[in-house]
Amino acid sequence: MAEETISVSIILNGRKTEPRQVPKNMLLLDFLHDEMELTGTKFGCGIGVCRACTVAVQRVPTAHLVPMLACSTPVELVNGQGIRTVEGLADENGLSKLQTAVLEAFAFQCGYCTPGFLMAGEILLDGLSRVPVERGKVDEAVLEAIGQHVCRCTGYVRYCEAMRKVILETPDLVK
Repeated sequence: MAEETISVSIILNGRKTEPRQVPKNMLLLDFLHDEMELTGTKFGCGIGVCRACTVAVQRVPTAHLVPMLACSTPVELVNGQGIRTVEGLADENGLSKLQTAVLEAFAFQCGYCTPGFLMAGEILLDGLSRVPVERGKVDEAVLEAIGQHVCRCTGYVRYCEAMRKVILETPDLVK
């Protein structure tokens, strides 16, 4: 008996993908790795606890970015939606402000969890661009965004410092 397939097309890092026939139960992480050859999104625990697999989803073009765990999300649930991965953060001008800040802060050692932290940070920045945070609540906003992410090497202080720096240095994110 042949495995049931579905046709999937997403807007991946700003570009619409051609429809692809994939197994109906394919996970988003496998779609990104196997079909799109993007391996920046990491497989950590496989049950959505470590958050290394976090990507940003934009359900409709003007919607807020929301986090999604690619290791446990069937790709059919995001069919037709926008997905931003860590590969989509840099552009032709270079690394994003957050990527640069994370590097400058020496925020990681092995780097395995870094894509998940970066995506959580980008989602936070997107949210703050729409609804700025009070200056005194920046640290609280950062902790809320990344508090469930797991890093086994370094601790969270440097990730927090990098995100705080970007927020405070970016116009209109703080009120």
